Amino acid sequence: MTFEDDELYRDITDFAHDTPTWVQHAAEVWTEAGILLFGALFVVAWWRSRRDSPHAFATAVLAPVATAVAYVCSEVLKSGFTQERPCRAVAEAVPSLAACPPTGDWSFPSNHATIAGASAVALALALVRRAVIWITAPLALLMAFSRVFVGVHYPHDVAAGLLLGAVVATTAVLLGRRPATRLAEAMRASSAPAVRWLTGPGQATATATATATATGTAYVTSHRRR
Repeated sequence: MTFEDDELYRDITDFAHDTPTWVQHAAEVWTEAGILLFGALFVVAWWRSRRDSPHAFATAVLAPVATAVAYVCSEVLKSGFTQERPCRAVAEAVPSLAACPPTGDWSFPSNHATIAGASAVALALALVRRAVIWITAPLALLMAFSRVFVGVHYPHDVAAGLLLGAVVATTAVLLGRRPATRLAEAMRASSAPAVRWLTGPGQATATATATATATGTAYVTSHRRR
């Protein structure tokens, strides 16, 4: 299956070749490193959720799972469309900045853009702060654009990937949150130390610990003054 955006692809890749060398290198690094950054944000979301409600913990854990589901959906679609990469298929295009993937590693939709779109939405749901989307969305858009910039995807590949990732991640989190919350509650009641550490103390326990610590500190301080 093919789409008619060859000219836009050529315009973007021509622009990429006209940019300074450091910009080209930065795009090549970011197009892969962006996934690592989203991975780090997933870890942050999980760590914060350990001292929150089971509902919040379940959402944070579901975020990377939902992203993985979106990636699998992208791979399935790739196998169905079998669209060749533009770095081989577009006539009169400049050479891609990144190495052109081999035949069989199909173009539509973009896995990177799918992961980026899924991560942006899943993290916004996990961290439960509207401001988060103003950080994750630009990162996802930049990552998607970088795939065209370095010459390995068509614009429609990344647009479809972003949409696919966002829709699948939202659906997966919303459908899985209730059973995941029940599982989180059960895990926090477990007697296994490793399981309790993984899930964290929870909101009530964390608050109680903080209160006890503050009370103890106040008690010691008052006795020192006497």
